[in-house]
Amino acid sequence: MSFRGFQKSVVRAPQQFRQKFNLGEHTKDPVYIDSERRFQELETETKRLHDESKKYFEAINGMLQHQIEFSKAMTEIYKPISGRMSDPDSLVPHGNIEGIAACEEYEAVVKDLQETLAPELEMIESRVIRPANELLDVIKVIRKTAVKREHKKLDYDRHRATLKKLQEKKDRSPKDEKAMWKAENEVEQATQEYNYFNDLLKDELPKLFELERQFIQPLFQSFYYMQLNIFYTLHEKMQHCDIGYFDLTLDLEEAFLAKRGDVQERAEALSIVKFKTTGMKRPPKYQRPGALEGNKPAGLLTAGSSTTTSTGTPEAAPSLTAPRPWEQQQQAPAVTAPRPWETQAEPVEAHAPPPYSVKPSTLQATPASYAAPVASPKPASLSMAAAAKAKPPPPKPKPKALMAAPQVETVTALYDYSAQAEGDLSFRAGDVIEIVTRTANDNEWWIGKLHGKQGQFPGNYVQLNS
Repeated sequence: MSFRGFQKSVVRAPQQFRQKFNLGEHTKDPVYIDSERRFQELETETKRLHDESKKYFEAINGMLQHQIEFSKAMTEIYKPISGRMSDPDSLVPHGNIEGIAACEEYEAVVKDLQETLAPELEMIESRVIRPANELLDVIKVIRKTAVKREHKKLDYDRHRATLKKLQEKKDRSPKDEKAMWKAENEVEQATQEYNYFNDLLKDELPKLFELERQFIQPLFQSFYYMQLNIFYTLHEKMQHCDIGYFDLTLDLEEAFLAKRGDVQERAEALSIVKFKTTGMKRPPKYQRPGALEGNKPAGLLTAGSSTTTSTGTPEAAPSLTAPRPWEQQQQAPAVTAPRPWETQAEPVEAHAPPPYSVKPSTLQATPASYAAPVASPKPASLSMAAAAKAKPPPPKPKPKALMAAPQVETVTALYDYSAQAEGDLSFRAGDVIEIVTRTANDNEWWIGKLHGKQGQFPGNYVQLNS
């Protein structure tokens, strides 16, 4: 927009506001209003005709191109994918030779069909899309004239309102008389310009509508016959497409099932398609491969630490298999209610006793025979070293809280244990665990700390430190 046009738009803004909210007097021509409505419909439908015919043209070309790309993709799938590039002699062709030949033949048929339909598609572009585009160019020019007519109407109403305001003024000064004379000239000029564009559009738009009917009739007829030619050519080519790989005598679904056979069942039987994402807790990072299988306990680790051979291969160290005192008189731990993850688990290896099946939310009450606390001997090395030296001055008495602080009790892990539920404590054989709470019975769950983590663990997996 030029600077002059910007100035005019600013001057017309108040009148445009009054017209929008129906304030004051406004010029209305019913004949032009009806012609404007019909012209707007013509503009919309012509744009739609252009877009839809172009989409049809692109859809036919795209369909043929997609068919060619589909046959190429199927050919690549049918080709063998076995063998190694580093050893060409190991390449053994296992591809579908008949399927590859059928794909190549189908691709040749579609390419021939694409060449056959090229003239018909060109006619759609030249006889439908291009004329619709030319009609749109004509409509754009007419739309500019209609916009200019609207601007002249705003000027006409604006100058008439100014003149009427000056004429209704009773006591006019010489300045008002001069302004009224100027307003009369502006109204006369605005009236001539508005009438010119208004009469022009009222006279020419009906002629355009008549030409539009004559334009659309042959256009639609041509498009209809072009579609018939395209459909007939597609049907004729595909009807005579005789590829021995396809059995057209069978039903579509029956032919598919016959070709597929038991491939789906064999594919679903593969282990790699059985992994599912669930909301369960992730297994420990360092866990033996057998723990991931469904037929073994998911929480046990190989007992003992591993060593590395000279070749760099990790070698498992011998596990601790010495029977504990209670294991000499007990063949298998009592199982009252199996845990959910132990329902399908195989028996645990002999070198590590199984964890207990039932873990109470709180520690059970200990019988009176086992309730005697274990007295921890005080270290005597510090007192002997102090006695050997010269007697120092008497120290100040310690606070009672420090004197009553109990000694930390620890245990050493005999086997590896991996957490099997929320709140369990994982550890490896040889780890020193700090006891938080324990009972006198080793066949119960204790609570301990290791590496800053606190949790429960089976008491028969550890040994008390003296």
